Amino acid sequence: MFGTCPVRRSATGSRELRRMRAARSGRPPAATIARRWLAVVVIAMMGYAYYHPLRSWFETRSELHSRATEVGQLAAQRHELQQRLHVSASLDSLSRQARQLGYIRPGEHLFIVKGIKAWQKAHSRIGGSGQ
Repeated sequence: MFGTCPVRRSATGSRELRRMRAARSGRPPAATIARRWLAVVVIAMMGYAYYHPLRSWFETRSELHSRATEVGQLAAQRHELQQRLHVSASLDSLSRQARQLGYIRPGEHLFIVKGIKAWQKAHSRIGGSGQ
């Protein structure tokens, strides 16, 4: 019949055959797919490496902003307290506070009057009715 001698393919011939099959199937070669996956993995690792420092930076920035706000509030409170201290350290203020506590100056006599509220209540009714 026809000659049935086996056809020997060389190594380059088998590569050619694989390339032709790959070209017919539309699928890229395995090396190209491996390179693509390697690129995806490298990009993912770089994203992961940048994620943690960025998160830390944003948290630190937020903490700094809150602390700056707190410092501003404390500075305003300190200023208010210094003003109150300056006002309360004046001689008039000290004497007013001393009189509220019952202190008197030398040579003065202390009179304690009781029932002032009852007297005011009784006299406010008279004045309010027009009599």
